[in-house]
Amino acid sequence: MNLDGMFQGLSISASALTAERARMGVIAQNLSQASVTNRGDGTPYRRKEVVFEAVLEGALEGGVQVSEVVEDNQTPLVRQHRPGHADADANGMVTLPNVNTAFEMVDLMQSSRAYEANLESLQVQVRMAEKALDLGR
Repeated sequence: MNLDGMFQGLSISASALTAERARMGVIAQNLSQASVTNRGDGTPYRRKEVVFEAVLEGALEGGVQVSEVVEDNQTPLVRQHRPGHADADANGMVTLPNVNTAFEMVDLMQSSRAYEANLESLQVQVRMAEKALDLGR
């Protein structure tokens, strides 16, 4: 009985769980920083995104991993008129982060569903291995 395939399947599912957990962490950070208008350098917080990459060789062959976390420089920052705000300019305009909470919540739900699907896949693989061991007895 060749166990390499079984362990590779478990490894692939485990790598996806790790990647999705990292994605959910970045989404949580985006949500928590959604109103930060000054990161300490005078600029507002910028939304972050997780970039996944397929692992095509090595111990995780066929798996996925987080290759980097990048700032979203494509989505424009939001400008609002708030004359009493500490970070307002001379015209009373404040530059707010480019975090859309509705989008982040949808992204969080997608990531959560992907996590659940990979967890279920992992559990099915374990049950199949248990059945194979039972048949071998």
